[in-house]
Amino acid sequence: MSKLNIVILAAGKGTRMHSDTPKVLHEIGGMSILGHVIACAKTLKPNKIIVVYGFGGETVKQTFSAENIIWVKQANQLGTGHAVQQAVAHLDDDANTLILLGDVPLVDASDCQKLLTLANAKLAILSFNKADPTGYGRMVRDAQGQVSAIVEHKDATEQQREITEVNTGIMAMPNKHLVKWLAQLTNDNAQGEYYLTDIVAFAVQQSVSVVAELTDDEWSVTGINAKTDLASIERVYQTRYAQQLLLQGVTLKDPARLDIRGTLSCGRDVEIDVNCLFEGHVSLGDGVKVAANCVIKNAAIEAGTHIAPFTHIDDTQIGENARIGPFARLRPGTTLAANTHVGNFVELKNSQVDVGSKINHLSYVGDATVGKNVNIGAGTITCNYDGANKFRTVIEDDVFIGSDSQLVAPVTIAKGATIGAGSTITKDAPAGQLTFCRAKEQKSIASWKRPVKIKK
Repeated sequence: MSKLNIVILAAGKGTRMHSDTPKVLHEIGGMSILGHVIACAKTLKPNKIIVVYGFGGETVKQTFSAENIIWVKQANQLGTGHAVQQAVAHLDDDANTLILLGDVPLVDASDCQKLLTLANAKLAILSFNKADPTGYGRMVRDAQGQVSAIVEHKDATEQQREITEVNTGIMAMPNKHLVKWLAQLTNDNAQGEYYLTDIVAFAVQQSVSVVAELTDDEWSVTGINAKTDLASIERVYQTRYAQQLLLQGVTLKDPARLDIRGTLSCGRDVEIDVNCLFEGHVSLGDGVKVAANCVIKNAAIEAGTHIAPFTHIDDTQIGENARIGPFARLRPGTTLAANTHVGNFVELKNSQVDVGSKINHLSYVGDATVGKNVNIGAGTITCNYDGANKFRTVIEDDVFIGSDSQLVAPVTIAKGATIGAGSTITKDAPAGQLTFCRAKEQKSIASWKRPVKIKK
């Protein structure tokens, strides 16, 4: 196969987005619009990816600083032909070029591959049939059905406007032709722009075959120009992702009420209830059940674990057969081993909890190392912050922490210790002993009156 250059046109301002964020950096499924296009381009294994940028250029470049991309600037928006002209200096003489659009996030790699198969010594264009083609360039064919021109809507005759086959803007051709055609472009048209589509007429004049590949997937060639487009394509993306999961055997209680903003990999017999959001990279092992209204980000959840409703999990590793929630919050740096329980209104942060331990009610455990078979009673907190620095709490195996206890870090509760309910522990607790800290006496004040609200 010939060498491949890919040029992505991403210089548009996106005025109709009504946003200070460059249009191509708005997101679909947790990835920027341009990120989707670049990901598609990379699957085609090109020698070069060239992005033509303009509005918000430095921000766009910084967003993709880790990618091996050649950036060229289109300072003035003078049309698609002018945009591709900016990339000419970087095109390889012996390569084919594929033109992609930076605002078409669902572009299909298989369609692109078909174009590239056709593009050797030809100009290959991706087209589709649109019921209402208003605003689109029309694919004009001659009496033999061969493509003879692409006419932009504003320049089309009434007869040409009846044509429903339209140009997607995605095309491929040998660079030996492309460079020559770009040099011939003029802006003698209704918009005063340099149309890339004019190269079709040049190809016909020079007896270079022009072929059109029709796609039946309109969404894969639909660009984003406004927030309404962004919302529509987001739902298409989510629906397609849900269908892939269903085909893999995942049980989705309602595929229309699922959002994935990243990647979700699932084992066998996984069940996901409604209104769940998955962000970043999430993996669910065999038999995992995720109940309704959960938010899970950058997490690995092993087989047999059940996540109860309204649980938030972020940057956490969870072992097999754990029980989490409802209304639990697991924050970054948390690791739970097998058969652990984290119950309602429990928050964990940067803590490691070993096999069989339970934190079932109304507790905060932060910056802690919790051993095996520990039971932490309701209302327990690790006081890990002194106002300036954070310290660690160590709770060894087989410890029982009574309800409403405060463990003031740094502190170690040794193996087998029991902490009496209501204790504030500021010193290490010895192994195997009961440790508690309470006031010596309980008082009642008969004359005390509850404060009342002061009238203003």
